Amino acid sequence: MRQEHDELSVVTKGRGLIDVTAELARFLAVQHAGDGLLTVFIRHTSASLVVQENADPTVRADLERFFAALVRDGDARFEHDAEGPDDMPAHVRAALTQTQLSIPVRGGAMTLGTWQAVYLYEHRTAGHRRQLALHYLGD
Repeated sequence: MRQEHDELSVVTKGRGLIDVTAELARFLAVQHAGDGLLTVFIRHTSASLVVQENADPTVRADLERFFAALVRDGDARFEHDAEGPDDMPAHVRAALTQTQLSIPVRGGAMTLGTWQAVYLYEHRTAGHRRQLALHYLGD
């Protein structure tokens, strides 16, 4: 059993889902991964990670509309707004999703379903540079 580590930097353009599946696959290829487990961890509190459908973009648009209705920017209930009206809503969105994913790897490839992809979900309205910590454990 061996362990490999790396970090992936992703530049976002503001709120939305960014497909990082290809970058994760490249990491596994560089590591000559066999069978094991890929852990992806986002090092931020106002963005998250999700596995979601990759075929129909309306799924991602619907997801964003749902979160926009569930957690509104500038909501008067929120006291924390140090970085603007989307500040606390971004934290709530991140708390409702995931900061870490564990993805089984078989034969060097993630065992995602046919219509699945791994997305960085940016919850802030402005663009940011996000860091993902990558860890592969396997043969």
